[in-house]
Amino acid sequence: MTTLNTLSGCVSRYDPQALPVSAAQAIVLQWVTPLAASERVPLRDALARVLAADVVSPIDVPAHDNAAMDGYAFDGAALQTHTGDTLTLEVAGKAFAGHPYAGGIAANACARIMTGAPMPAGCDTVVPQEHAQREGDRVTFAAQAVARGANRRRRGEDLAQGSAALRAGRILRASDIGLIASLGFTDVDVKQRLRVAYFSTGDELRSPGEPLDAGCIYDSNRYTLGAMLKRLDVEAIDLGLVRDEPAALAATLKLGAECADVVLTSGGVSVGEADFTRQQLQTLGDVTFWGLAMRPGRPLAFGRIWSGGRPGAGRAALLFGLPGNPVATMVTFYQIVRPALLAMAGAAPQPVPLIPARCDAPIRKRAGRTEFQRGEAHRDERGEWRVTPTGSQSSGALSTMSEANCFIVLAHEASDLDAGEAVEIMLFDGLV
Repeated sequence: MTTLNTLSGCVSRYDPQALPVSAAQAIVLQWVTPLAASERVPLRDALARVLAADVVSPIDVPAHDNAAMDGYAFDGAALQTHTGDTLTLEVAGKAFAGHPYAGGIAANACARIMTGAPMPAGCDTVVPQEHAQREGDRVTFAAQAVARGANRRRRGEDLAQGSAALRAGRILRASDIGLIASLGFTDVDVKQRLRVAYFSTGDELRSPGEPLDAGCIYDSNRYTLGAMLKRLDVEAIDLGLVRDEPAALAATLKLGAECADVVLTSGGVSVGEADFTRQQLQTLGDVTFWGLAMRPGRPLAFGRIWSGGRPGAGRAALLFGLPGNPVATMVTFYQIVRPALLAMAGAAPQPVPLIPARCDAPIRKRAGRTEFQRGEAHRDERGEWRVTPTGSQSSGALSTMSEANCFIVLAHEASDLDAGEAVEIMLFDGLV
């Protein structure tokens, strides 16, 4: 059986103990297989789901030429044939949205029309009501106030019948739900939800609400992972806390592979004497790398595990062994795991944009690793982005993660930066 480790060795700059972030991202996406299964769901339940097939418009949108604003509809040819500076037309009737004017409009006449109403036969132009003066059944306006064809939306201008309104792989937003509804659909084909199992490891961990024994800490990682997975609209399966016991860890990993497409662990992938996750993965799975040239988040394992307890036996799942420090867990999730989960869910790639900024304080950085420092960004009076690191950059300082509104992304080759130097930031809005 060909292993991930063997094939990943062909990737440029491959070092399983200190892999550059870009190489790790490439390896992970190389081994992601999008889910094939789909289901049809009511449109009201489709928000944040991944579109499984193109949504093809069965109608022209708009379905008819219509008015773009309130005013008076007329034949724009009158603008070329009139004499004088003003044009006076007879008001022949009214056209409202849902109540179109049934007859035709003569060359010297117009119809009072409201936004969205179908253009009456013979009309191709709308003069806005604020540019016109009405006296009785006549309306007068300056001929230069409007050009022929103005303020008219053409049939099919937004979408032509038979064209794709939305492409497969799109994560459906509120505006997309409205667009699909505007085409008359009550339900839509979406990918089945990705199943992701997750758990924390460590004898020192206690769940919130339990007594905190000496030398113990509360487990925040499962709650953080659960929240981050919820933002991705996956089916999240919490497998709880697992003690530092090889048998218990092996059983939980096999259970995860049996019930999920992806398994996430936090803790136990470094080189400590009680870090059994790494040991078990070497038995149960096929691991392609153990560490990243990254801060925070150096210890991270990626590979496959099998429910049968050995490579090739039973059901396989992708495995991400995340570090135990809470900020490192979040950083590795956002930079490595999140893109993989989206790709597995069938979503089209949508990289989080990096925004140019200036740092307002010196930043310490060691060359040879990519760093994601926590920062607080704002726009200055000229509209340019400025950013300042938010206190301690320790991978255990979760409070400074809460204070931050962005990552300061420092490239692999970069070293120390002086105040005022250019950096790139990744805003949390839409990510966290």
